[in-house]
Amino acid sequence: MGEIRNNWSREEIRDIYYRPLLQLVLDAADVHRAHHKLGEVQISSLLSIKTGGCSEDCAYCPQAARFHTDVKVHALMKTDEVITAAKNAKAGGASRFCMGAAWREVRDNRDFDRVLDMVKEVNKLDMEVCCTLGMLTPQQAEKLADAGLYAYNHNIDTSEEHYSEIITTRTYDDRLNTLNNVRKAGISVCSGGIIGLGETDEDRIGMLHTLANMPQHPESVPINALVPVEGTPLAGNKRVPFDELVRMVATARIVMPAAAVRLSAGRLEMSVSEQAMCFMAGANSIFAGDKLLTTGNPAFNQDMEMFRTLGLTPKAAFADGHPANRKNVMEHEPC
Repeated sequence: MGEIRNNWSREEIRDIYYRPLLQLVLDAADVHRAHHKLGEVQISSLLSIKTGGCSEDCAYCPQAARFHTDVKVHALMKTDEVITAAKNAKAGGASRFCMGAAWREVRDNRDFDRVLDMVKEVNKLDMEVCCTLGMLTPQQAEKLADAGLYAYNHNIDTSEEHYSEIITTRTYDDRLNTLNNVRKAGISVCSGGIIGLGETDEDRIGMLHTLANMPQHPESVPINALVPVEGTPLAGNKRVPFDELVRMVATARIVMPAAAVRLSAGRLEMSVSEQAMCFMAGANSIFAGDKLLTTGNPAFNQDMEMFRTLGLTPKAAFADGHPANRKNVMEHEPC
């Protein structure tokens, strides 16, 4: 059940995506049970360690310097502040701690050196350390791997065809090149996208097609629903109906059976029953804490109450092994 493949056609993914919703959820649940422990969900925490002032023009992002939003620019946080936040996240049940910096790309300077120190220190807490810092060179990816980085998030956001409608300051290939650099460094890949950007169903299918046909599927696939922010070009976009989010989660689960499908931005507007349907459809990872970088998110205590109601259990850190252990294997596999 749920063969892991990297040669999906768009037609195959389209056929899955358009199944009647309940049938799609049931099919995805079967695949999920074949590859994952039922009811086990990873809790991750995301901290903005450097906020605002980004030179990119991502139409959904309140941290872009060119948009007039309420986001205040903050320099890179101090290492001890980040470690305190990581300890608090772990105390709240998180097994993965992700640090996000509003950079277009990583630069080889003292700020990057400080991030490497942060990675080393969080690693000592026995948490999976994740970063999202923008574009990376192969050498920078190696430095992060050497510091002990477990995962790197770099979303492709949408389909290649729709991408230029959302972002013009970097290309789709730029995104894929960074993911390739991360993979070659032996770091776990976290990459997904956002729905509600004005894309079509075909764009959503295209995004999943790109992810599912990578030589190795991302270990984590975040599915985000746009949170419209005043001052951004997409501020007037409507909330994504929950059934469309369920459809994306279920399709991602079927075409990428072993990946963690992360129910990400947009949860604050969802009821517990709506989230439950996403878990039934194969979601097995969430971001917890009252902020996702700069947008709202359910608080830890709300999520713990939901876990109790639905009978979910938090997944332990490193349950899937450390990516460093996979690097030696990957070096002997064909690309």
